[in-house]
Parts: sequence; structure tokens; C-alpha cells
Amino acid sequence: MTNLLDLVLEAHGGLQRWREARTIHAKGSVGGLLWTLRGRQGILATADMTVDAQQQRVVFEGFTGPELRGVFTPGRVAIERRDGEVVAERTSPREAFAGHGPDTPWDQLHVLYFAGYAMWNYLTAPYLLTRPGVAVEELEPWQEGDEGWRRLRATFPDALDTHAREQTFSYNTAGLLRRHDYAADVLGGAPAAHLCEKHATVSGLVFPTHRYVLPVQEDARVLPEPVLVSIDLTEISVA
Repeated sequence: MTNLLDLVLEAHGGLQRWREARTIHAKGSVGGLLWTLRGRQGILATADMTVDAQQQRVVFEGFTGPELRGVFTPGRVAIERRDGEVVAERTSPREAFAGHGPDTPWDQLHVLYFAGYAMWNYLTAPYLLTRPGVAVEELEPWQEGDEGWRRLRATFPDALDTHAREQTFSYNTAGLLRRHDYAADVLGGAPAAHLCEKHATVSGLVFPTHRYVLPVQEDARVLPEPVLVSIDLTEISVA
């Protein structure tokens, strides 16, 4: 691990505390232009999700209906009734994005896969960066307005479902995540900047509660609009 990663882990609660966590439960709203472009506006306007902190699994309660839930794992997504009856499912869900254009309509299982792996990555960071096969290196600092940020480039293994193999994480002087850059493969690889604000401490772990994704220019400077994805978390608990 780099010295920066050590600082970041401590700033977000410490590696040992992350290792002890079993689940992260969050409620809030997920919006933005992306869902409109894909014909699924409002599908996550009321989001209630439980993330397994130690393996890639997310459950969305009330997904597409009050008596339903959506279950994400890397190799399968499914919409189930509360008694476990499967309403719809898809194996090898990432393959279902092949050939998509910027406004190809999504079905509910596309949404479940994308939101599932994305929220798992977001809510387990920076612990995410300590997983087997993830390589990190510190890049040159970045100036964002009047803030100077230190940056980590992470290279992810194929075994981990994430936006892209290479991503960049930027941290303020306290070690808190402020920006996350990636070009999501399932969205065609357009670069985007994911901004993080309003950090909250919950059971010793630290999470940004307001996030929004904006397009970036060739020089990596952020464009002011449109907001592609917005995430506002109103409740978080750790077990």
C-alpha cells in the first residue's frame, strides 16, 4: 500500500474497522439524466439498499414494487418476491450491455446490474482498494479550484465488477474522497467525474452522503452540466 492509501483508510475509519463490518445499509435517492436517457426515470428515486461489505452483493428493497427486491451479484441479478420467488433474473448480466449506444433503453435488470455494482463500489470505498488483485499508485497532485488534492490510480482485476479497469481517486488534505474519475465500460467508455461531498461518520466509518457525476473535458476539467447521476443518502447504518 502507498502512504496515501494508508492516510485515506485512516480518514475513512481505519482498515480494521472496515474488516469488521458485515453490511452497510443506506437509504436515499438516486437520480440524474442517465435514467431518463435509458427510459427508467425515477426507478431509484426511493432507494433502500443493503451492501455486503466483504463480498459483491447488494439487495435493493422495494425495487420496482413494494413487495419486491432486487438482488445483485456479479454473475446474476434477480428480482424476487419477499418469499424468494424469482420474478425475473439474468445470468452474466454485464454481457447484456454489449452493443448499447448512448441512449439504448434499459430494462429493469440492466438498472439492477449497473446500480448494484456501482453502489457496492461506492459504499465500500476505500476498503475496496485493499481487495486482492487491486493495484494502486499515487499520481501527481491535482488542483481543483482552490483545493489541492492527492490522487490514487487504481487498477482493478477482471474478477471484480466495477466501472473500468483503471480509475482515479482524488482526496483532500484530510484524506477524504472528493472526486472519483472513470469511464464506465457499460456506458460506452465516456469519461466522467464523480464528485463527493457531505461526509458523515457512521459506526466509525466515513461515507460521502452527497454525490453527483458530471462529464469532463479532454483536459479532465469538469463540465458544469448535465448531472448524469446524483446520489443523496439520508440514512446509513453499519452492522
